[in-house]
Order: sequence, then structure tokens, then C-alpha cells
Amino acid sequence: MTGRHDARYYLPKFTRLEERVAARATGKLRDYSRQSAGGATPKAEEKEKYYSDDPETGIPFIRVQNLSVSGELSLDDVKLINLETHHGMLARSHVGPDDLLTKITGVGRMAVSSVPPPGFQGNINQHLVRIKTKDRHTSEVLAAYLNTDIAEQLATRRATGGTRPALDYPALRSIPIIFDERILPVVRSARERRNQRLGEAAALLASIDDYLLSELGITLPPETENTLADRTFHVRAHELGGWRFDPPVHKSKFSLTSEKLDSVPLSRVCNVNPLTSFGGLHDNDMAGFVPMDAISDRLGIVEYLGERRVEECVGYTTFRDNDVLWAKITPCMENGKSAVVRGLTNGVGFGSTEFHVIRPRNSAVMPEYVHALLRMGRLRREAKRFFTGSSGHRRVDEDFLKKLIVPVPPVETQERLVQEIRARREQAIELQNAAAAELEVAKRKIEAVLLGDAA
Repeated sequence: MTGRHDARYYLPKFTRLEERVAARATGKLRDYSRQSAGGATPKAEEKEKYYSDDPETGIPFIRVQNLSVSGELSLDDVKLINLETHHGMLARSHVGPDDLLTKITGVGRMAVSSVPPPGFQGNINQHLVRIKTKDRHTSEVLAAYLNTDIAEQLATRRATGGTRPALDYPALRSIPIIFDERILPVVRSARERRNQRLGEAAALLASIDDYLLSELGITLPPETENTLADRTFHVRAHELGGWRFDPPVHKSKFSLTSEKLDSVPLSRVCNVNPLTSFGGLHDNDMAGFVPMDAISDRLGIVEYLGERRVEECVGYTTFRDNDVLWAKITPCMENGKSAVVRGLTNGVGFGSTEFHVIRPRNSAVMPEYVHALLRMGRLRREAKRFFTGSSGHRRVDEDFLKKLIVPVPPVETQERLVQEIRARREQAIELQNAAAAELEVAKRKIEAVLLGDAA
């Protein structure tokens, strides 16, 4: 035993793998690194000082969730920092298009790696390391290798810490590398098939909004651009009475009024944030538990249900089966975290305080129908005008939901709409599962290339 004295480091599964890799290794990660650096996270409380909301001038700030085992960098939910922060506080951790970005701390897979797209400039937080290599080709081969289960186990072996494991720089640099260029075409081919399937899934999910608008006879006005002219408007004084005075709320009167169906305020057919009775249950009885992370923003479903004792519900949002949970805080609201909740232990539950709860008043309105309306992308963009609170903790006022005009078709029509939406969502899930399978198949092929001769 040299250097390390923790028993896990010497588990047979790790030592055997290390021996097999050593027989094929072309070097350590440090042999392919010309320079490395870590980043930092500017304080969210001082958002105005460090961050940016302008995609034209803001610099992408890469976090763990932006890395992918496909080797690509995902910029769908990227934060932005301003130029002053990029060239000042984070000047040492600039990221270019040919750099290798690797995860070094956090739960889940260790050493997940991605290479930014051509022409990219950005920065990273402290949970990643930026490695400059000889060229883009080298970075891509290394990323393909580090994203295999082989490299992940080697990285995990070197990590320290309990609840939040981490790789220090010497440990990261010591990972043995099998630099085999044959693995790159395998990754690229799988990535192309994966992206095609993901694109088809995204198109299916995106089509739901247009389908709803068409079937319900709703015509929405074009979205305005963020220009000075479009931000300037007039409003009559009497329209301000009894409500809010902040300008964005009054910029436009968004509604889902139908041209062919009766349309009413949502509060007429649904209760918003109603009381939930746990009557008949005792403190030690169990109830369902739904944290924000349990809801898929992409699919609009509850991905897993937990449970806790009823006595723990104090301070949480409470709800019951068939309620709609709708995230009210940024960025969860914009990302689409909402779902109809079912299967709660004893029929009731509690969860994040950042949920609005919408409950149909009677059987004339289906919760899935209400959810489909509130999940629409255009509605979520309009809801941003109703944010309250400070930067980083902004929430949509429940009055936005209560005052929202929505169409109320017959239940038979709602059932038909919900059935079609469910079919499209299930097809999208199948496509996403197929996309994930492409990477798994590719990993097995790569591992056979890397260790086949040494098996």
C-alpha cells in the first residue's frame, strides 16, 4: 500500500481493472494536458454584478449539468456571466472551442467530459476543470475515453470524500489513458443517431402547443421583440387600481381566449393553492413527498414519488392526488417543471414550497387538460412578466394563474385532447430511451476496442 490507506481504493474490482488498463495504457492524463485550470461561482446574491440576461453579450457559464457523456456540450440551460466577470474574476478559467472540460466534484458519474463546439468561448465553475490539449482531435478522443465506464471507475477509485466526492488535480492527472483513435468514429456515429432521435422527440413535444391552440381555436398575437420601442407602452390609470403597479405586468393582456369555446378565468374552474386536508391521518402515518427534482421539465411528468411521515409536512406545500403542480420560481418555471401528481401515499402529499397547486373544482375540468394549458411555452414566457421578488429568487404571483382566461370545452373534447397529448409524450419518451440506448451500445463497442486484446 502506497499513498492511499482507504480500503475502497484497494477493492479487487478496481485493482483488476487498473491492471488491465495499465497493460494497454499510452500514458496518464497529465501526459496529454498542456495546461489546466478550475473556475469559481460568482455570488447569486449579487446577480447584477456578475451575471447577464443578454444572450448577445453574455458569456456561457458552464456547470456540471452542461456536460454530457455523449462528449457534446449542452447549452440548452446555460447561465450567462457578463464580460467584466469573464475578463476579471474568472480570467484564469477561460474556455475555448478545443478544450477538454471534465467534472471533478459532485454526486453521480465522475470525470464526465465534453468538448465545446467550434468558435465557443465561455467559463466554468469550481466543479469542473478545463484542460488544454494539443488540439481538438486529442480533446475529443480523451472525452470519448473518459466517458466510458472504464474511465469512470478509474476516476471513482481516485475520488475522495463521502456525500460529495471529489477528484483533486493530482488524482485527475493520474488517470491512465488508452489513447485509441478508433473509438472516435464509434462515438460520432452514435451521437449522430442519438441527436436525430432526440430531435424527433423534441419536435413531438413542441408540436403539442400548436395542436392545442389549433384544436381550441386560440389565436395568439406575435411575440414582441426586446427593443426600446416594444418596451414603451401606455396604460390608463384606472387599469392600475387594486393590483400591481410594475410596468411588465401591464405591457400586454395575455389570455388563452378561444374563438369558438366559452372562456373564463382559471379561478372559476380551478382552485389555486387550496388547503389540503390530512384528516384521518396521524403524525406517524405516511404521505407522498414530491421535491422539485422529481418533476421532469422536458416531459412534464413526476419521475419518482417519495414518502415521508405526515408530521414532517409543516412548512411544505401540500396537495392531493390529481392536483397540478406548477413550479413558480425561476428558472424551474421557464423550464417547464409541472405535472399532474398521482399515486401519493394515502392520496395526499407535500413537497417543494416553490409549487403552485391547481385543483379542478369539479369533474367538468380534467387536471391533465389544465396542465397542458399551463405547460405551453408561450404561456411560460408571458408568466415571466409576473415575477416578484429579488434576483435569483423570483416567483410568479398566483394572480397570474387566477386571472388567466382559459377555454373550457366539453369533457369529451378534453379527453380527446389529453389522449393525443399523452400519445405524443409517450412516443417522445420512447425516442429518448432509444437515444440513450445508442450511447450505451457505443460504450460497449468502445470498451471492447480498448480492452479486447487484454481480456
